[in-house]
Amino acid sequence: MRKPTKAIIAAAGLGTRFLPQTKAMPKEMLPIIDRPVIQLIVEEAVAAGVTDIVIVTGSTKRAIEDHFDRSDQLERELREKGKDEKADEIEAIANLANFVYVRQKGSPKGNARPVLNARHIINDDEPFFVFFADDFFRSKVPRAVQMLEAYEKTGKSVITLIEVESKDADKYGMVAVGDQIDEHTHRITKLVEKPGQKNTPSNFASVGGYLLTPDIMPIIEQEKVDKNGEITLADSINELAQQDEVYGRFVEGVWHDTGDQFKYIRAIVDVALESNEYGDQLASYLHTRLDK
Repeated sequence: MRKPTKAIIAAAGLGTRFLPQTKAMPKEMLPIIDRPVIQLIVEEAVAAGVTDIVIVTGSTKRAIEDHFDRSDQLERELREKGKDEKADEIEAIANLANFVYVRQKGSPKGNARPVLNARHIINDDEPFFVFFADDFFRSKVPRAVQMLEAYEKTGKSVITLIEVESKDADKYGMVAVGDQIDEHTHRITKLVEKPGQKNTPSNFASVGGYLLTPDIMPIIEQEKVDKNGEITLADSINELAQQDEVYGRFVEGVWHDTGDQFKYIRAIVDVALESNEYGDQLASYLHTRLDK
């Protein structure tokens, strides 16, 4: 059983909800305090043994490439000012993994399109991760590591699960579960994209984060469109679940979606409150602010 060493990160979205900020800066580069969201995702993938990161981008994403590249001048100036720790941190970012950039193209569109765009980089016999560049988990054990644990037990595709309220079933791919492998891992019998409260098979939602075996590729390559004219990972994973085994891993941690302003603010506050450096100060400030 091969271990996954490659991860595809979908990062071609326009980020229109954050305009005008995202006119010049990709939404994936929005900072969670001092690290962009996409760096958090890269770091968790690397923690799971990934050595090659394939970032599928659009025409306005040059800043992502610059972020994961070396900056000799900046590193030199930091060291000249005695800020070796910061220089080392900047250098380490470029050495996290081998970075490959692929421009998203083709139609029909949909969240399975980045996988097809990166298809030529994935070998026919290797599993691979897929992440979206605007959500992450705040957890002691990185999400990718938890998914890898489930994969090593089953040898099958693994998707990330969380529990949501049934009224939100129109926002996520919702799953029906079968046999339980361990405390956190269940076999997926069905995955339905945004079924709504009345039609959802459970309160269990699939959120960004997939560890897919190579037998998913022929299904994705059929480019079957949904009711919105898009090709989705949910539909392909559901089809694979009917043919073979697919598992869902309930990730131990807190899921953050930075796709809109309020959720982004919540993510920053939650991460900041856990900081050893200024978490207590922020908590004190928030109490003072809310008491006014």
